[in-house]
Amino acid sequence: MRRRHTHGRRSWRPDTFRSILVAAALVGVALIAERFVPALTGVVRISDGDSFELGGERIRLDGIDAPELHQSCGAPDTRWPCGERARAALETIMAEGKVSCRPVDEDRYERAVSVCEAGGRDVAARLVEEGWAVATGFAYAGEQRAARAAGRGIWAGPFDMPADWRAAHPRPAS
Repeated sequence: MRRRHTHGRRSWRPDTFRSILVAAALVGVALIAERFVPALTGVVRISDGDSFELGGERIRLDGIDAPELHQSCGAPDTRWPCGERARAALETIMAEGKVSCRPVDEDRYERAVSVCEAGGRDVAARLVEEGWAVATGFAYAGEQRAARAAGRGIWAGPFDMPADWRAAHPRPAS
C-alpha cells in the first residue's frame, strides 16, 4: 500500500469543516439580525442635551455626554446656561428631518441607549462636532478634537465635564 504525502498539510476532516461552516453561519445570522432590529421612530420630546423621548420610548444617545439641563459653564463671573443651550442644539438637530434610532443597549434608568439619525445624519456626531456634548469613547473623538480646537459650544471656555457636574449635584432620591 502506498502512502500519500501531504507535504506537511493536514487534510480537512468533516468535523472541522462542519464546525467552520456552523461558526460562519452564526456570524452571518448575527450580522443580519442587527440590521433588522426595529428602528424607533415617532414624535420627539427633548429632555436635555443627550436624551429624549421618541414615540413614547425614552432614549439616551450612545457615545456622548452633554451638559445637564441645569448645568452652567464659563468662568465664575461669566456663567452661561450650557445645559439649556445643549438641549436647544438637540432640538434644532432633531427638527432637520426624520428621526430614527437603533437601540444598542439599555442604561440604569431603563432608557434605550441608541445610535440616532435626524435627516440622515448622526445626531451624536453633530452634537459633539458643534461643541454641545463630549465624546465618551473613540467613536466621536475626531469631532471632539475639531470642536475643541475651534472653541465651539462648551469648548468656548471653562466647564465641568457633565459626569463631574452630576457627581457634585446628585439627583434627589425619588
